[in-house]
Amino acid sequence: MENTVQTSNEVLFNVENGVGRILLNRPKALNALSLYMVEEISKKLAEWERDSAVSLVLIEGAGERGLCAGGDMRSFYDKRDDNVEKHALDFFSIEYKMNLALHRYTKPILAYMNGIVMGGGIGLSIFASHRVVTERSKLSMPEMNIGFFPDVGGSYFLNQMPGHMGRYLALTAHLFNGADAVYLGAADYYIQSEQWGALKQDVQAFDWTQAGGREETAVKLREIIKKYAATDIPEAPLARVQEKVDRHFGFDSVADILASLEKAAQEGDEWAQETAKTLRGKSPISMAVALEQLIRGKEMAVADCFRMEMNLSMHFMHSHDFYEGVRSVLVDKDRNPSWNPASIDDVKREDVEAFFKNPWEGGQHPLADE
Repeated sequence: MENTVQTSNEVLFNVENGVGRILLNRPKALNALSLYMVEEISKKLAEWERDSAVSLVLIEGAGERGLCAGGDMRSFYDKRDDNVEKHALDFFSIEYKMNLALHRYTKPILAYMNGIVMGGGIGLSIFASHRVVTERSKLSMPEMNIGFFPDVGGSYFLNQMPGHMGRYLALTAHLFNGADAVYLGAADYYIQSEQWGALKQDVQAFDWTQAGGREETAVKLREIIKKYAATDIPEAPLARVQEKVDRHFGFDSVADILASLEKAAQEGDEWAQETAKTLRGKSPISMAVALEQLIRGKEMAVADCFRMEMNLSMHFMHSHDFYEGVRSVLVDKDRNPSWNPASIDDVKREDVEAFFKNPWEGGQHPLADE
């Protein structure tokens, strides 16, 4: 059976032999997610979940550079004086519902996390049941670079990572590799990228309509992937700094984390020195909000995490540092943001807590039914 739907070429769908394929198709934009794309993916996921002719879903990105560089954050900057709240409400409510749908999906999902996988790209893949990385995978939660916060479920999945590694990745926007992703629990299999074509061919050639139920399908998919998966994955660089991350990032304030790092730096720890320098370059208010987000998220169910992130995303539409961050990275590209406040010492507790208030108090939260 083959059924191709192509209302726009930003994202393509087809079904063959029981495999529903999602191809992100904006290679020149590193497959960044537009509102149209998240709407279409959400609709297709719901349709395929009900369709007995679809046994599993495959997600990949067009081009050689990667799966997805995240959400199209430049669009919020461009709409900052033109009802940006409406755009944010539409985009984030649909994106977060899509992330939740992936987390709850009743059919196996194979996500190919090759090349660049960042922000919304991680949100699109980390909730899949079968996640494949390669020697070319470059992953990060880069939101701190633009004065935003680690969304798309970061409140949940960053807290699932070893020790305080989620805090480290959230606050530094550190770029990590495929071996790191497996170590962190953000991926399941490591293959050489040159083998993806053969692996995908095996998946698409098998008649999944004869595979049986979800569990049988998941087991068969695992068998196919394991034919190509490396058994000797390279050592994860992040594993080597786990002890340091836990020592310094266990504090519940950014100021204390920085103080701990700077004390170690004075004692000759180069990693601590570099990490402190990295944090000094990020938005103080965004770091404080992100740390509070992870502290709160640790005690929350997944749906509650997304409801909290929905609140945060709407408040960030009124944040000076968000627009300044987008300007410095995506518009003028001078990488020289002017944060306000400029120092973590000037961030007030009440300013942080204001980000967590429910903008729909007394009304209907857009994720209330999730």
